[in-house]
Amino acid sequence: MAQAQTKPAGVLPDRVSWPTIFAYGTPGMGAGYMYLMLSLYVMKFATDVLLIAPAIMGLIFSASRIWDAVSDPVVGYLSDRTRIRYGRRRTWILASCLPIGATFIMVFGPPESLSDTALVIWMAVAIIGFYSAMTVFFVPHLSLGAELSGSYHERSRLFGVRHGFYTFGSILSLISFYLLITAEQEGRDVVRAEAFDLAILAAAFMVVLILLSVGKLKERADYQGRVNENPFQAFRDVWQNPHARLLIVVTFIEQVGSAAIGALTLYVTQYVVGAAIWAPVIILCYMVPSSFSVPLWLPLSRRFGKVRLWMFSMLMTGVSFGAMFALPFMEDVNMKILYICTFAVTAGLAAGCGGTLSPSIQGDVIDYDEMVTGERKEGSYFAAWNFVYKGATGVMLLLTGFVLQGAGFVPNEEQTMTVKLAMVTLYGLFPLVCYVIGAALFSRFKLDEAEHAKIRAVLDERNGGGG
Repeated sequence: MAQAQTKPAGVLPDRVSWPTIFAYGTPGMGAGYMYLMLSLYVMKFATDVLLIAPAIMGLIFSASRIWDAVSDPVVGYLSDRTRIRYGRRRTWILASCLPIGATFIMVFGPPESLSDTALVIWMAVAIIGFYSAMTVFFVPHLSLGAELSGSYHERSRLFGVRHGFYTFGSILSLISFYLLITAEQEGRDVVRAEAFDLAILAAAFMVVLILLSVGKLKERADYQGRVNENPFQAFRDVWQNPHARLLIVVTFIEQVGSAAIGALTLYVTQYVVGAAIWAPVIILCYMVPSSFSVPLWLPLSRRFGKVRLWMFSMLMTGVSFGAMFALPFMEDVNMKILYICTFAVTAGLAAGCGGTLSPSIQGDVIDYDEMVTGERKEGSYFAAWNFVYKGATGVMLLLTGFVLQGAGFVPNEEQTMTVKLAMVTLYGLFPLVCYVIGAALFSRFKLDEAEHAKIRAVLDERNGGGG
């Protein structure tokens, strides 16, 4: 009787079952909700509700990025080195859930009795703590995704579903935005109470999603212990990997450009467009195509290649936000709303492409490292990219805080043309320049599907030999 052909134990599967894909992707829903709340609202919450100076908030975010220089590599390396029967990734993901929930509640629930100095300290501890807890979740979670399949295109499907859940969580947070923006009309005390209640619900939701996910997912025991005992050697390998090095540079440039977009969307909507209540709709115009365009990008990546398609999405993002520079020169509010919504849609389409393909390409780069070193250190690689991502965000948020304060920004008042131009320069022209430079550099990336097939052939032969 003929027997079904199966791959040796050491060879990664080409396909991942849908239950596994959904179990992997669902925690992204809670993460997307929380990250959007911090990226798009916490700066405005701090300056307009808590009345903390923008420059001080910029310093807090910058300090959190400096701390990431320690926390990201440590979590990545320890995740690679963990040897527990439950799994080296799931153990860390599980450990992150309670700290994530607690620090998120702290960010949006500072006690009203705090003095000005104590409030700043509270927010600093809360924000730095939240991003640290998210590092404990994100680095092992991304690493686990790269381990679930070795297929060039299956990884895109896996990370595409994850991106869809992440973006859907961001869409859900728009309900919170609407409630908080509406509450601003009733006073700062109402906003604080509403923000605290929403934070408790989000924290509980995230804990449940993580518990359900880690209970379903499985890990490969043969990957444990396959990393150099010297942590400096692990990160030296990352930098010496030519594909990873180029991705690190491109990621930094791209994220420096996009960080101001997240920080300034609510400011631009209120002070440049003049329609603060429309902010959730504008963000929705970005999030919906980002999430629901994933099924479009997957077949296109097979036809045109992941590398070329991601490069195209960078240019598309840059042009979309570069167009925002025209907003202060438009007089009709309705025209401004239509204009910003239109380009938010095109930017969202591009984000769907980047969110699907970028971690998939990063997984291919890790396969190259395994071929060269014989190790599996996804944690070290995703820690490096995660640190670059957050480091660039910190640099831009610091710059944004000082630029707004230097331009003469006054909370809850009509802004001068100087302030409006400063906002749209950071929101539009600067991202355009960064994305164009990033796309030009990424055109030199050589690890395409044909090269990856050669790598997988070597790895499958090597890993299957002992299976």
